[in-house]
Amino acid sequence: MTGLTRRAALGGVLLFAAKARADERPLRIVLGYPAGASSDTVARLIADKMRVSLDRPVVVENKPGASGIIANMAVKNAAPDGNTLLLTPLANMVAFPHSYAKLDYDPFKDYVPVAHIAAFQLAFGVGAQVPAKTLAEYVALAKTGGIYANFASAAVGSLPHFFGLMFAKAAGIELTHVPYKGTAQVLQALVAGEVPAAVLPIADLGTLAKAGKGRILASSGARRSPQYPDVPTFKESGYAIEGAAWYALFAPAGTPAETVEPLARAAIDAAHQPDLRQRLEPLGLEPTGLGPAELATIMKADDEKWGPIIRSSGFRVE
Repeated sequence: MTGLTRRAALGGVLLFAAKARADERPLRIVLGYPAGASSDTVARLIADKMRVSLDRPVVVENKPGASGIIANMAVKNAAPDGNTLLLTPLANMVAFPHSYAKLDYDPFKDYVPVAHIAAFQLAFGVGAQVPAKTLAEYVALAKTGGIYANFASAAVGSLPHFFGLMFAKAAGIELTHVPYKGTAQVLQALVAGEVPAAVLPIADLGTLAKAGKGRILASSGARRSPQYPDVPTFKESGYAIEGAAWYALFAPAGTPAETVEPLARAAIDAAHQPDLRQRLEPLGLEPTGLGPAELATIMKADDEKWGPIIRSSGFRVE
C-alpha cells in the first residue's frame, strides 16, 4: 500500500469515526423542574428505558425556573434534529397561553408532539378539623362564607388553582383562591387550619389522609384513582367536571416525522413496561404511552376545556 493510499484509508477511518461520534450524541430530555420533583422522577425513568431501546445515551437536563418556561424556550430554540426533547406538564402547554400576557412560545406551532407519558388526577381535600365528610357537605359549609369559602393551591396560575375555580362554578359557590409557594406549605396550612381546603395532585393529599391529618373528598378523573379507590370522583359526587393533568414529550418544531417516529416508539414502549408502572403508580401517576396523534388530540381538547375557565377567572401574568 502506497503512502497516499494509506493516508486516504486513514482519512476514511477518521471520517467514519467522526460520523459515528456525531450519531452517538446524547438525546437530551429537557425538564423545567429541579431534581427530586415528581416530574424529574418521570424523566429519569423514561430516559433509562429509552437509553436501552434506542441504544444511545439519553440524559435528563434540568433547567428549572420561570415555572418551566426556561426549559420550553430551550427546546423551542434547539435544532430539530432528534437530539432534544421537552418533558413538560399540561400547564405549560395548555394553561400558560391563556394566563400569560406575553409568552414567547406557541405550544401548537413551536413543538411537535412525541408521546403522552403519564396522567395524574387532582383532588379536593380538607384538613382534619373541617367537619365535612363529603363534597356536598363542604359546599354547604362554603355557602355560609367565612374561612370555608377559601381553598389553597401550591401556586397561583397553576392547574389546581383553575380546577378549584371550575369546581366553584359547577357547585354554584364563591371560592377565594389562596396561593402558597409549594405543596409542602399547602399541606402545613391544612394541618394548622390556616386554610380549610386545597386542590392538589391526589398523591400529595394522600400523604395527609394516610397520616390522619386530612381527608380527600373527591378526585378529578373520569374514574376513581386506582391508588385511592374509596375516593369518589367529582362526577360521582354530583358535579359534572373532570380534569386529569399529564406529562408529555415534545420535539422542536420542524423535527421530521421520520426522526420523531423512533423516539415516540421508544417512549411509548417505556410507558407500557410493568416495572415503570410499579414505580410511577405510588406517585399517583398512571402511565399512558400514547403517540403523537393522540397527544395532539388531547392537547386540543384540553385547550378548549381550560381556556374559557382561565380567561373567565381574570387571572393574568403581565
